[in-house]
Amino acid sequence: MRSDPALLVISQVYVPDPASVGQHMHDAAAELVRRGYRVIVYTASRGYDDPSNKYPKRETLDGVTIRRLPCSSFGKKSIKIRLLAQTLFLLQVMLRGLFTRKLDRILVSTSPPMASMAAVFISFFRRVPITFWAMDINPDQVVAMGQTSQGSLVVRVFEVINRAILRRARGVVALDRFMAARLEAKEPVGDRMAVMPPWPHESHLEPVAHQENPFRKEHGLEGKFVIMYSGNISPAHPITTILEAAKQMEGDERVVFLFIGGGNGKRQIDAFVEREKLRNVITLPYQPLDKIKFSLSAGDVHLVAMGDEMVGIVHPCKVYGAMTVARPVLLLGPMESHVGELLAEYEFGWQVDHGNVDGARELIGRIASTDQQALTEMGQRARDGIRRELSMKALSARFCDVVQW
Repeated sequence: MRSDPALLVISQVYVPDPASVGQHMHDAAAELVRRGYRVIVYTASRGYDDPSNKYPKRETLDGVTIRRLPCSSFGKKSIKIRLLAQTLFLLQVMLRGLFTRKLDRILVSTSPPMASMAAVFISFFRRVPITFWAMDINPDQVVAMGQTSQGSLVVRVFEVINRAILRRARGVVALDRFMAARLEAKEPVGDRMAVMPPWPHESHLEPVAHQENPFRKEHGLEGKFVIMYSGNISPAHPITTILEAAKQMEGDERVVFLFIGGGNGKRQIDAFVEREKLRNVITLPYQPLDKIKFSLSAGDVHLVAMGDEMVGIVHPCKVYGAMTVARPVLLLGPMESHVGELLAEYEFGWQVDHGNVDGARELIGRIASTDQQALTEMGQRARDGIRRELSMKALSARFCDVVQW
């Protein structure tokens, strides 16, 4: 039995679940194993988006010890169901964490949103440091989406938990400067704060030419200009403007809109397509990780949506997948955002405001008529940006350095 110091990872989502946070957690966990830690992950035994997916209770992957806990994921049918699963998950984590052998430190993210409470509890009794990886910020998100009021009891409780983890964490990682500013406003963090974006899963991603892509053939995309959205589809990333533009563009047989992913927003897209009987919109579930290079490369331009009120609250990781497969990006949302800054720095896309349906329709028409060489050059600038500054190797190393502070 290994006697290395133990690093506990708390994450309701973990590979092989397709949610991005679980994949990033595994990348970090595997790197920490290489650095000499005995890494133990407590996660849910069923899929986060689809609880019919059941995973092994015990597994070792890339040297990481994974323990999947029962009654920890019941799907997203309602907020009450999700809260019940999160509560049961965290109670189990807290109990197990108290008795984890040779516990040296804790890594926790915001999956589930209250996970930091379990980390603070275990840290208090075991006297070990915490690294807090803020993937998104609640209660800010539910308030911005109008699901509760700023002065509600739930919000006040959440803010107490936020201040507790920000005070206790030895290292806090925010995904962009907007998120860092929002966290700093809740509780001064100072030099304990590190700002870095999540890395793309480069080991699974590479550009695939259209003529060599079986995914395009399988889904009847040959000869089409594909506007693709790939990832979680939620109210934080509203896409109504693009759906309305797609409705107006149904007569343009060049363009197809392809939405791949899960979340509450996907059901709304499916309902919209069925109601409007749209033939130029296709929806598909999350794709397996071993096929994702084909699905992402099937798009000509990737759509990245950011709600106007969500800047600094959520971070659209899907932009890095598009950049890695050398595809231009259309931002639906404010330029004063992290994605807007990427577009300005690397010049690989366009932007349109929410609600500007006519502008979106006109812009997409122009994009579809853009010379292929120009699109290729934009995509290459995006991919070069990943290689120079945003690679998995560079960012995961920086992240694990923070965990070891």
